[in-house]
Amino acid sequence: MNFRPVQNFKGGRALVVMERTGREGALEPTLAKLGVSCEYLPIVEGRTQIDLAALQADRDILFVDGDLDGALTIELDPLANLPPVPVIGLVGVEAPSRLKALANLGATSFLRKPVHGGAVYTSLFMGINQFLLRRQMQQRLQTLEDLRRGRRALLRAVVMRMKETGLDEDGAYDQLRRESMRARQSLELYCEDLLTRRARPPDQTGNTGSPPQRRGDQRAM
Repeated sequence: MNFRPVQNFKGGRALVVMERTGREGALEPTLAKLGVSCEYLPIVEGRTQIDLAALQADRDILFVDGDLDGALTIELDPLANLPPVPVIGLVGVEAPSRLKALANLGATSFLRKPVHGGAVYTSLFMGINQFLLRRQMQQRLQTLEDLRRGRRALLRAVVMRMKETGLDEDGAYDQLRRESMRARQSLELYCEDLLTRRARPPDQTGNTGSPPQRRGDQRAM
């Protein structure tokens, strides 16, 4: 699947974490020319007032001033190290600690302060498309991981069925396939569920029961 970069940002919404000091320069008027609305988020007692759960990846872009120490905290996706929306860092002091803080927020592009209009489009292009590219890679990795896990579950289920029924490999596979079709599940998912059910303790209530009952449950498993 080829990646197609976004070139038109009309309809986007820029959420700016920055104090108005004049160093924002041409950011807001340039974004307006590109069809991107601009909203400065309130900062109360050093913390940005924002509902991260309400952000929309298909239109929102966060601009974060790297000179505001700890004003914003974002929980990144553990697999791809991605924020929920593209993050563009606003850089004044190019200290390694400031740049590291922006990188830890998942910034995929940077803008120097004071912001010059000619740099905004390039920063948007890089920030948004790098975010989208990394998200696409994350989805591919997740698909491969799901496939790997599903194949492993399928092999375990086939071996288990062969031991239980005496069928050969092809027979056990066909039997599981028919069962998955009746359950309207993919074969891999059906096998995962089957193994999960078999691995579950026989008594979910916590009662120990009598020894004969426990032995009978173990034989059934």
